[in-house]
Amino acid sequence: MPFIADLHIHSKFSRACSKALEPETLYRWCQLKGITVLGTGDFTHPAWSAQLQEKLVPAEAGLYQLRPELARRQDQDVPQSCRAPVRFLLESEISCIYKKDGKVRKVHHLVFAPSLAAAARLSARLGEIGNIRSDGRPILGLDSRELLALVRGSDPEAYLVPAHAWTPHFAVFGSESGFDSLPECFGDLASEIFAVETGLSSDPPMNWRLSALDRIALISDSDAHSPEKLGREANLFDCELSYPGIFSAIRGRDPERFLKTLEFFPEEGKYHVDGHRKCGARLDPEETIRRGGLCPECGKPVTVGVLHRVEKLADRKTGKRPAGAPDFESLIPLKEVLGQALRVGPGSVKVDALYHRLLARFGSEFRILRELPAAELEAEGLPLPALALARMRRGEVRLQAGFDGEYGTISVLAENDFSHQDQLALL
Repeated sequence: MPFIADLHIHSKFSRACSKALEPETLYRWCQLKGITVLGTGDFTHPAWSAQLQEKLVPAEAGLYQLRPELARRQDQDVPQSCRAPVRFLLESEISCIYKKDGKVRKVHHLVFAPSLAAAARLSARLGEIGNIRSDGRPILGLDSRELLALVRGSDPEAYLVPAHAWTPHFAVFGSESGFDSLPECFGDLASEIFAVETGLSSDPPMNWRLSALDRIALISDSDAHSPEKLGREANLFDCELSYPGIFSAIRGRDPERFLKTLEFFPEEGKYHVDGHRKCGARLDPEETIRRGGLCPECGKPVTVGVLHRVEKLADRKTGKRPAGAPDFESLIPLKEVLGQALRVGPGSVKVDALYHRLLARFGSEFRILRELPAAELEAEGLPLPALALARMRRGEVRLQAGFDGEYGTISVLAENDFSHQDQLALL
């Protein structure tokens, strides 16, 4: 049976992350979102690791579940329509900052472990190299190749996947401190890399433009810093529900088992195009080149975004899909859709009330976004959300791309879609 997995999040012990990121809260929000398997985040942090050992128990091979007595308490706050099993998979993100080939490199990597014992072995080794106690995402002066060697040496089933691969500042292909290829980064161990995480500002078609990535599986995850952001990107599998089953599907790039990724529209990501946030300057790659990489307002260098970086490294034009590449689906978070229909912010009380009403009526957020017939929303007296979801599924959206750390905006409704009657129907 197909299931959704979000393999990259953080705990409350990572910098700039919500204090609500506890195992119990994550369990509850996974059900609301429709996520079956969730990365734990931050297993290298001693305090978070202690919580995981205290609150999780083994489930299927390599997966864990919340202790039943803790789960029962959380289930009281989950509508019957959303209740479903939730599993945890051990995951952490490492920030490697080091010098290579005369440049300072800043690269984030995801590491995965098949058991708490394997995670403890890897954490102990990393603790000998640097401080893993100060941040859930530890910063280590460690070459990416050496990290990969440590991970693979810690357990035959421990893996490394470059995180948000195109982000300008902390990614393997990032414009500011990354590399032009996986072999440049990982040297003789590059063949050990079987997947990259594409990040919010790129999608599979952008990555398909590099023939060097044809053998690489493209995964998508939320990198959530708060429970509500879980699943903003994720992966859809139809494989054995286990750690070996998931990684076998990814490594094999088997479209029968790794069905698709669930994506942001990449323009909504905060590094899609080039720009300078302080000056509000948004530039497409051609304009950046024309201006010599300088901001048209202040003359300082702009941050080169993901689209520009892909364009620079690509050896194909848009439109080529590698054989066997899994499918993808572009979605907008439900609260953003409802906020547009109600003409208020996605974090408003009105949106929150309607969001939970819909979940109680129809099931999880992913079910509503991907499967619920629009006619059922109309029958519920919600014509504008129904219209918005139908347009999102057809890709009929208006986009203003994100740049230099500023999220892009995405619109599915126009002024002439609103009428007095429609507004009343939402209240």
